This record gives sequence, C-alpha cells and structure tokens, in this order.
Amino acid sequence: MVKAYFRREERYEGMQLVYGADESAKQSIITAIDEVKADLGLEPKVMENCDVREPHKCAFYVEFEDDYDREGGAFFEKLLAKLGIKCCE
Repeated sequence: MVKAYFRREERYEGMQLVYGADESAKQSIITAIDEVKADLGLEPKVMENCDVREPHKCAFYVEFEDDYDREGGAFFEKLLAKLGIKCCE
C-alpha cells in the first residue's frame, strides 16, 4: 500500500510516496512516474530514500522546486490517479 503526503510552499510543490518495503509498490510508483512524465512532458526532481535500518519507511520524493506556473498540481493529480490513491495527506 502506498501513502501519499503533499507539501506546497510559494513556488515549491512536493509529494512523498511511502511504500515501505513492498517491491511491487515500488515498481508501480516508478512506472507511474515515468508514464506521467511522458504524458505531460514535465521533469520533476525524483529521489528515493530507504533507510536500511528501517526498511518499512522507504519512499520516493517528487518535487517541483520553482513551479511558478503550478504545473506540478496536474502532475500530482495524474500520478495519484495512476496509483489508485484517492486521498493525499
């Protein structure tokens, strides 16, 4: 199960997608990000963070650092839909 957390400040928009240690969820996130990037032609910064001491806290971070035109919102909405996530915290 993937949980999504959203954050916005002035021109910054970011989403954290926590997948724990679930490899199938990890692959679903990677595929969804690649598909949305291709669909919208946007290139957000994407990072993965996984602490070997706490593998249940693995997550991807998707960020738009200077999103003056707020294009990140459309990206995040489409990404959530592809992942089947209805509610973002």
